[in-house]
Amino acid sequence: MSFFENVFNIFFPKVCLSCNDTLSPNEQVICVTCRHDLPLTNFSIEPNNLVEKSFYGRYPIINGTALFYFYKQGTIQKIIHNLKYKNQQQVGTFIGNWLGEEILESNRFQNIDYIIPVPLHKNKLIKRGYNQVTTFGKSLSEKLNIPFKENILIRVSYTKTQTKKIRLDRWKNVQELFYVPDPSKTKNKHILLIDDVITTGATLEACCNAFKKSTGIKISIACMAYTK
Repeated sequence: MSFFENVFNIFFPKVCLSCNDTLSPNEQVICVTCRHDLPLTNFSIEPNNLVEKSFYGRYPIINGTALFYFYKQGTIQKIIHNLKYKNQQQVGTFIGNWLGEEILESNRFQNIDYIIPVPLHKNKLIKRGYNQVTTFGKSLSEKLNIPFKENILIRVSYTKTQTKKIRLDRWKNVQELFYVPDPSKTKNKHILLIDDVITTGATLEACCNAFKKSTGIKISIACMAYTK
């Protein structure tokens, strides 16, 4: 660490996004104490986990995982909120690296060709300035040595946040919101579709259905968190 970085950290110390305590030099995003309390799912090593079961009868995904359980007012909600609305991009890198290690150890996610994020509409992207899953996806890409592709799946409608919508309204709100301009790019490919939080799975289901013209496509899913 350089002299200037040391001086900067004295006046602007990095703090844990969970408890707000000052982080030590070898800690990132959250402190060791808070890290031990995070609600890990262990889905990456568990066949027929809750993510995969949530797509039964909806879309035949190959594998699915999420690193954490998501609880309202919980630590994971707070951490992802910092990423999504406060541009704390180190959160995406932190979670992507962690989940990437899990996926490598699981040996369940094999022969994936591309990592593709759930896209934002261009208006929302301009307003926010970034897609909250980009750093997450790029970290997974680096860990898994799989190309990260941002422009294969496009969002064609701008909708208000779905956070407070009930399950049926969420499903209705996302139908036909996505499309794939060039289905040939994913023909006979196995893609890993990524997002931040799975709540009902409606958004991810709509994304999967957008690939219906891509002959022979296989889809697996990886998210930061799953709402239990």
